[in-house]
Amino acid sequence: MAGITLAQAEAQLASWLAASTAVASGQSYTIGSRSLTRADARAIQQQIDYWDKKCQELGGTSNVVRTIKVYGGTPV
Repeated sequence: MAGITLAQAEAQLASWLAASTAVASGQSYTIGSRSLTRADARAIQQQIDYWDKKCQELGGTSNVVRTIKVYGGTPV
């Protein structure tokens, strides 16, 4: 199975940003006998943070420094 592409990660991020905007305009509402309660704002923010980080990693703009340690290797 292939990994997540940058386009997929960006689409997820856009969806979660839209969800955040919807929650900001009202957590729940009722129309007639039907009601809708949106997801928790904290959970949405966690998803935004996750997908933003994933977009940065896939787009090559991440600030993450990775260190590789080699023990017993021969210098070239």
